[in-house]
Amino acid sequence: MTPAETLQHHQQLCDELYQLALEENRFLKQHQRVPDAPLLDRKRQLLERLEKSLAALRQLNISLATDAPAKGASPSQDLDRAAVERVRAKVMQVLHIDRENEQLLFRYSLSGGAKPSASQPPPSQLQRLYTKGP
Repeated sequence: MTPAETLQHHQQLCDELYQLALEENRFLKQHQRVPDAPLLDRKRQLLERLEKSLAALRQLNISLATDAPAKGASPSQDLDRAAVERVRAKVMQVLHIDRENEQLLFRYSLSGGAKPSASQPPPSQLQRLYTKGP
């Protein structure tokens, strides 16, 4: 796989991660609880693919961390800076939404995932209130 193809594959993977993070965010906001197992399994699978993709980028000596080419990079590995910037921007979007998801998960885990409901007084107590009069 060429460096450009590897970077393009990585960008597609980042797009998938972003879509999954958005889906997780919608779930958290709607249901106010930890996502179900299928969503978490998809997340694990994507993260495994991300690790492989990052390893491929490292093997090709492609650095997304700086504007300069990585040390020892050959001229053939000098990638289109716009493509690298697109990947960086998508990674930042994923990190941003993931941070929001972590905060939501933390909030819902502390509250037990459900909003507290008002407890109903026993019927006998209600009856006493109505029979007492002013």
